Amino acid sequence: MKQLKHIQRFQPRFVKRFGGEDDGAIIVEFGIVMPIMLLLLALTVEASRLMWSYQSVIAGVRDAGRYMARVTPSDICAGGGSVASLSSTLKDIVQKDINGNALFPIGITVNSVTPSYSCVAGTYRVSPAPVAQVTANVTVQFPLGGVLALFGEGISSVTTNVTDKSRIFGQ
Repeated sequence: MKQLKHIQRFQPRFVKRFGGEDDGAIIVEFGIVMPIMLLLLALTVEASRLMWSYQSVIAGVRDAGRYMARVTPSDICAGGGSVASLSSTLKDIVQKDINGNALFPIGITVNSVTPSYSCVAGTYRVSPAPVAQVTANVTVQFPLGGVLALFGEGISSVTTNVTDKSRIFGQ
């Protein structure tokens, strides 16, 4: 019984002292802010990776369009023909550099590359002028998509088409 009175007597002072201290406040604030900061970091990394990947795909499709504009005969509009046989070569150009090394970071897949051409009248000095078009269907996988899913609906991949057109000058 004597011990209980002793505790009750010192309790208000202890509670007052504990309420007045702020030694652990920084850790509590850090614990509250940390998930938000991690989410912002993950979003920044994913947005940067997406932009880098998209720019790499654009460069590859542009190179494939230039190649197609050089190897396709300039009289294709008059003589007719098909460019479907260039599909696998153009896919390699989109995916790899001149040494055969992969251009894209891990997680980017080129699903298909579709070459086509059209004959445009009245725009160029030659009428109708052949114009090459290369369209690549690309899927970008996000490695941090699982982390983003913790904060709501996460997007794990994006699929899009990238197109480039070039005037055909022939061989």
